[in-house]
Amino acid sequence: MGENGLGARGNGFATWLFTPHAAWYQGCLIHGWVARATRMPKKLTMLNTIRGSLIDGFYPNGWDLERIDRCCQLGLKKVTTPARHWSREFKPVPVADVAELDWRMGNAIADQIEQTRADGTGLAIILPVGPMGMYKRVVERLRRGRTRADHVHTFNMDEWSDADGNTMPGDQPGGFEHAMGEALFGPLGRFTVPPAQRNFATRRNLPTYLRKIPELRSRGARLVTVYGIGRACHVAFWEPQLAAEYSAGAWKRQPHRLGIALHPLTIEQNALHSFNSRFTLVPCFANSIGPSLFLASDWCIGGADGAYPDRGAMWQGMSLCVTLQYGPSTWVPPSRMPTLPGRLFFLRELGGPLLPEAH
Repeated sequence: MGENGLGARGNGFATWLFTPHAAWYQGCLIHGWVARATRMPKKLTMLNTIRGSLIDGFYPNGWDLERIDRCCQLGLKKVTTPARHWSREFKPVPVADVAELDWRMGNAIADQIEQTRADGTGLAIILPVGPMGMYKRVVERLRRGRTRADHVHTFNMDEWSDADGNTMPGDQPGGFEHAMGEALFGPLGRFTVPPAQRNFATRRNLPTYLRKIPELRSRGARLVTVYGIGRACHVAFWEPQLAAEYSAGAWKRQPHRLGIALHPLTIEQNALHSFNSRFTLVPCFANSIGPSLFLASDWCIGGADGAYPDRGAMWQGMSLCVTLQYGPSTWVPPSRMPTLPGRLFFLRELGGPLLPEAH
């Protein structure tokens, strides 16, 4: 036995380590490791790491993640190039900042109110709560022009609810009826929409939209939808996962739904932008208009302002790019909006290409 306890055999192994044969053997081991390493993905993304992760199955089942990713890398020029499914009267309009977006959207809404007033026709207008800055411009225009809105019938597109469609009191902060009173109806003063012509998406009133809007249109009223685009790619609170419950034809015929279970992306979006990150205050259900109402619009006015310019970050770029170039899909409700006449105003940076950047 030698001092290391290996004896002659141990000394022989030590000697072997420095022979050409041992060098060849070690090289084989190393090259085997290299070969395995080269089989690993050259670039790590969600697309090649999602399987078995905590986010596997989180996104709506009908989302084509590779298709979404392709939309996000197109860049502003390509993402705003008209696709075959676009209406000839649809146009995306990039703007410089939120102030310009609010100005342009507010003017577009005021144009509809003033033009229908001048034409002696009614206006049925479906309205969102967000973007909200546009309503300040609407108020300025109508008050300055002394234009009364008593020919206007408003239909709020959605409202927080419980699972049965029961909504919060109209004066509760955070509710959409309260928000509209603060931003539009109250500031308009004597030029405002008459209270009896303001419709909110309550359990009792939302089902009446299917009767009221066609009645107004039968008397010559114009139907306009104003919309934003959700992080979960919804229009109003018509969530993407609802596509699993309908055929494509039946999906298009849905006028409304009470007590929609909101996607987690929707909860988080609103926690960040309407509840100062306090997610415990965000209701988990909502009432919403359905596709048969917004797809019947004579004109649409859309807006996407989801960026944080002071940090160079954003939350709405994917939603915008997918809206414009994914192609019509029941799993991506705003992908239907380019098939309708109208304008979609958006912050220029949302058009991409959307690339990683640490903040």
